[in-house]
Amino acid sequence: MHDGILIGEGVVLDARPASFVTRALAALLDLAVVGIVVLAVVLVGYLQLGSLDEQWLRVVFVVLSVVVMVVVPVTVETLTRGRSVGKLAAGLRVVRDDGGPVRFRHAFVRALVGVGELWLTFGSVALITSLANARGKRLGDMLAGTYVIRVRGGRGWSVPLAMPPELAAWARTADIRRLPDGLALASRQLLDRAPRLSAASRRSLADELAGRVEPYVAPGPPAGTPAEAFLHAVLHERRDRELARGRAEHERARLRAQSLHRLPYGVPDPR
Repeated sequence: MHDGILIGEGVVLDARPASFVTRALAALLDLAVVGIVVLAVVLVGYLQLGSLDEQWLRVVFVVLSVVVMVVVPVTVETLTRGRSVGKLAAGLRVVRDDGGPVRFRHAFVRALVGVGELWLTFGSVALITSLANARGKRLGDMLAGTYVIRVRGGRGWSVPLAMPPELAAWARTADIRRLPDGLALASRQLLDRAPRLSAASRRSLADELAGRVEPYVAPGPPAGTPAEAFLHAVLHERRDRELARGRAEHERARLRAQSLHRLPYGVPDPR
């Protein structure tokens, strides 16, 4: 199973799950923010409600606990579409399994389950389930159908993909199967770093990756094609085909929406 997300336009996005370390850092930042807010509320409440009897203080404690553990996380994740202060700082976002933004239902399930696996067990249950899951999901993510991804990576590509003119005709007719995410990413990184590599390393790495990519392409490139040119042609054509499929699917969805909203029997639309 690949780590990408297949969005509604039919294009695969290479959005990989966030690492456990990054998620833990975001959680610590969120905890620090919550701690500061709770401390401020407790101090103000003590000054204002210090005269209340023990029964009312218990009620205030329960209400404050519900607000901190459920109401605040649900409200923040719903309004920000899956981002909290910690996730914003760490470049993370909670998304649905299909890559769409989370809504109130997803945020509510995550927060409700989080009371048990985060607060009452001091995060031990979430730690175990996250390490055991390929996408780093905790129990709340499993029940809500969500997971956390990185939305802020490193710098963009400095070397753009370019179709070699001598390979354009071959690439248009070649059957290019979907490349494994790791192989596609490694090939793209090589092309980006190639100008900064020594000639020997550049040629060796390009030959190795071209040999790994070639089984996914039929027919093979013309004899004598340089490895880097082959990788450029495959990745460039792959990107263009995915973009074309996405645009075609978007257009079909638009036409279907028009037909569904059209009034029957030639009745004029008052709009």
